[in-house]
Amino acid sequence: MKAVPSPQAEPVADSRAWRVLGSSTFAFTICFAVWMMFAILGIPLKKQLHLTDTEFGLIAAMPVLTGSLARVPLGIWTDRVGGRIVFFFTMLATIVPIWLVSYATQFWQFLVLGLFVGFAGASFSVGTPYVARWFPKSRQGLAMGIFGAGNSGAALNKFVAPVLIVAAGTWTIVPKVYAVAMLATALLFWLLSASNPAHRVPGTATVASQMRVLADPRVLRYAQYYSVVFGGYVGLSLWMPQYYVNQYGFGIEQAAFLAACFSLPGGVLRALGGWLSDRYGAYRTTWAVMWVALACFFLLSYPPTDFTIHGAHGPIGLHIGTGPLFYTVLMFVVGIAMAVGKASVFKFIGDEYTDNIGAVSGVVGLAGGLAGFVLPILFGLLVDLTGVRTTCFMLMFGATVVSLLFMHFSFRPEALAHGGAKLARKAQAATPAFKETTYSE
Repeated sequence: MKAVPSPQAEPVADSRAWRVLGSSTFAFTICFAVWMMFAILGIPLKKQLHLTDTEFGLIAAMPVLTGSLARVPLGIWTDRVGGRIVFFFTMLATIVPIWLVSYATQFWQFLVLGLFVGFAGASFSVGTPYVARWFPKSRQGLAMGIFGAGNSGAALNKFVAPVLIVAAGTWTIVPKVYAVAMLATALLFWLLSASNPAHRVPGTATVASQMRVLADPRVLRYAQYYSVVFGGYVGLSLWMPQYYVNQYGFGIEQAAFLAACFSLPGGVLRALGGWLSDRYGAYRTTWAVMWVALACFFLLSYPPTDFTIHGAHGPIGLHIGTGPLFYTVLMFVVGIAMAVGKASVFKFIGDEYTDNIGAVSGVVGLAGGLAGFVLPILFGLLVDLTGVRTTCFMLMFGATVVSLLFMHFSFRPEALAHGGAKLARKAQAATPAFKETTYSE
């Protein structure tokens, strides 16, 4: 009898696939670093422009807005004309706005330029379908996870931007360096990447037919999960440097370095999430991620508190709070969980929407990006209203609870149906054996 090869061993058909994956991942890393630029620039700008916490959240999150809204059309164009050309021109479109940031002096100017810089973040919905189609289905989770590791650009920004600011003595050097880096990255990507016309959707497919799949409730389900694991990652990446500065009194270099302890694993380990999703399934992986994040957010939510206990021998003082070391460890764990979760959500999409990955990933990415835009603003608003800085984690705790409840009730009917079918198969398999035994007697 001829052995059936394991799907895990399915080879990559095109030898160019790994070159495409490598060049795309590097390009996305630079794009993500640019997208997160105001996480660091916002700290000196807050002092220079006398911004409130809400205004800081707005200026930091503005690039995330356009980077989110552009994901759906760019994902559709990727399906229709190919990822290489769309990725290349998306990067080129951001170079001038990035450079002009260094000449901005007023709050509204940063907001407007931030909108144009935000197109760098939309490259995610281009690279995901572009990369996935070069690999067999059994390896798409790993491939998309490796590409998604470009989220580590958030950590790269936290390492590079503070060094540039300190070395030059001004924040204006950062946009200029990033603009040059984006131009070099775009040219390098074009030289190393490749195109395959077979990866485009059929010419007869209309935009309406591509968008029709978005009425599928599963797409909304995955968008909701992604708004927590990716939106939360973006929101916290933008918020954490100034959180370290204001909560613990660290300088900008120390704050950026410690914040990178969340951003780096949250990006790099996305490939691990892809591998785990391929091996254990998207549902089990995402479920575990949500529970780990929930436990960490619960501990992070508790604000520094002093108690006085009236004991038998006098008052007893008790302090409860998350110190910088414990806080950093917890955020490191959250970063790992979110990295795995970002990959597992897209494993759902790769498995169920093979012919429409661009449109679906665009909508799911849009939901995650919009959450990343809204969260820093809400973080700042909560601090301005309550004066409690840990309210950002209270909000994330609530969002994660909603995700777990939504996931439980969404998959429960499928699990019951699957369990019933499994019992029916067992009963069917047992019935002939029983009859045969009875007959032989």
